[in-house]
Amino acid sequence: MKEVAFVKSIGTLAFLLAFLIVLPVVRADDRDQATRFTFSQPVQIPGRVLPAGTYFFRLFDSPDRHNIVRIFGEDRTTVLATVFTVPRQREGRSADVAITLADRGAAQPEAIVAWFYSGETEGHEFLYPRQQAQELARATQKTFASGD
Repeated sequence: MKEVAFVKSIGTLAFLLAFLIVLPVVRADDRDQATRFTFSQPVQIPGRVLPAGTYFFRLFDSPDRHNIVRIFGEDRTTVLATVFTVPRQREGRSADVAITLADRGAAQPEAIVAWFYSGETEGHEFLYPRQQAQELARATQKTFASGD
């Protein structure tokens, strides 16, 4: 009987250790807020236009630098852009990932204004040069959630 209790306690201890080892890996995606976006048309980001395609947005890998977003290609290895951001609030606490785009007319691609991670009310507003920022502020902006 004592052997059965000892084996059960070893099994419980092993389960708890495995859980503690896996826990940081599960939270890693929340920390860097990795998000996949697929655009059917080109989109403007500060400093360049991204062609239609799939991209991964991630926060810069640093605990004190949540104002830098890195944009990766579909392969997740090539950094295409590093963008500075400022906090931007959204209404309500949505479970969806969302992106805010500015429509500047048919002659120019839509510009990414902000990105919001799932479950967060505070997102990342992209910093554009002053003249572009003023233009984007006057443009029609719409936020698209992953459920749209």
